[in-house]
Amino acid sequence: MARVRTFGVVGLVLAAAVTAGCSGGTSGSGPSSSSRSGPASTAASTGGSSGGSDSSPAPTESNPPGDIPDNQAFVAYQPSGGAFTAFTVKVPEGWARTSQGSTTVFTDKLNRVQISAAAASNAPTTGSVANEVVPQLRGHVSKFASPKVSTVTRKAGTAVLLTYQGDSARDPVTGKVVRDAFERYAFYRQGHEVDLTLSGPVNADNVDPWRIVSDSFAWK
Repeated sequence: MARVRTFGVVGLVLAAAVTAGCSGGTSGSGPSSSSRSGPASTAASTGGSSGGSDSSPAPTESNPPGDIPDNQAFVAYQPSGGAFTAFTVKVPEGWARTSQGSTTVFTDKLNRVQISAAAASNAPTTGSVANEVVPQLRGHVSKFASPKVSTVTRKAGTAVLLTYQGDSARDPVTGKVVRDAFERYAFYRQGHEVDLTLSGPVNADNVDPWRIVSDSFAWK
């Protein structure tokens, strides 16, 4: 099951940086992050205690609902350069965008969408995600818990879905930590893997928005 992974560490570092900077308001339901290394792999609100000289862990906040508005518009995103550009996916319009290497993150308050692409010698399976991705996330996501791996069908075909929970990085301004839920979808075609990770507070009801995003993924 050897995999060529070009973005795992970059995805994790970017995820931690972005999450720390935008802990503040709305949410997403469910996991998911980057190729078998986290971000999306995990992506996600990887992070533990961040910011300030106080190294003691901050208590996890009781999350506000933070639902994505029903009238949220979505726009198509396609990478503009690099080796992995043969896909599109809809993302919420107006969200802040950060890119590094083959990982792009869209955020709004407490919600985030992370998209990571890499070369992969084999298609992901429930076994490879459970045995490779989960241990990596456990080491990078604060209070990682409740991992569940399954296969799901989306318009682009079959994907391996990993759901889990974890704490966000401590907000550098407020010091608050939010309990997040993640949905990590691993799509594969002809040596290319794209990991789509959706996350937000566990109390948010963002089932419909996240379904719009995951169903919109398409190979070009």
